[in-house]
Amino acid sequence: MTGAASGLGKATALALASRGAKLACLDIEAAGARATADETGGMAAPCDITDPDGVEDALAAARAAHGPARILVSCAGIDTPGRIVGREGRATPLEHFARVVSVNLIGTYNVLRLAVADMKALNPLESGERGVVVNTASIVGYEGQVGHTAYAAAKAGIIGLTLPAARELSRSGIRVNTIAPGLFDTPMMGRLPEAVRETLGASVPFPARLGRPEEYAELAVHLIGNAMMNGEVVRLDGAIRLPPV
Repeated sequence: MTGAASGLGKATALALASRGAKLACLDIEAAGARATADETGGMAAPCDITDPDGVEDALAAARAAHGPARILVSCAGIDTPGRIVGREGRATPLEHFARVVSVNLIGTYNVLRLAVADMKALNPLESGERGVVVNTASIVGYEGQVGHTAYAAAKAGIIGLTLPAARELSRSGIRVNTIAPGLFDTPMMGRLPEAVRETLGASVPFPARLGRPEEYAELAVHLIGNAMMNGEVVRLDGAIRLPPV
């Protein structure tokens, strides 16, 4: 799984390991990946998910350690807020937009394409299933806020990827679903002042708090285990709808 060093990815790694899964922890943060691997009894495969060769090497190492994977959970992501035109009237540097889209959307697709190529070669289970993918979008992909055009565009791309990927891969017995979290208590959120975090949590209709990574993990485990869940994007947001700003 990707993004395994912290946040949603680490929580999901722990949840899967508790159910007997053999974990390959992919993350650009090598120390964090190794720490999660140690905690789950898995193996670390540090890599940049935007690097095709790096991901191929990481998946090859995972394959050598545990055999071909039947489950992929992708949680890696970044956000670099910025307006299209800054306060000084200057257009935002294109590389800021490109980097966010590259990690969140292209990186997700890069890992997906390589992992499902392995899954397609597996013998099907009795149910006919060969594998399952859970990607991570965001409610920002639906209700993008001012200053988050890159993140919104990337996460909307993951939302749009879900159904056509599921339809294509269904022929091989591979399911694809996506979780769109709302306001969750992750390291990305942790960079904000505590007062801001409390205000954001209180804005959630119910429960009026930030989501917990373990709650994301519970949903990911359910999507993996429920064979009728396919081609779906599931909002996990406490009924919040983001305002423009």
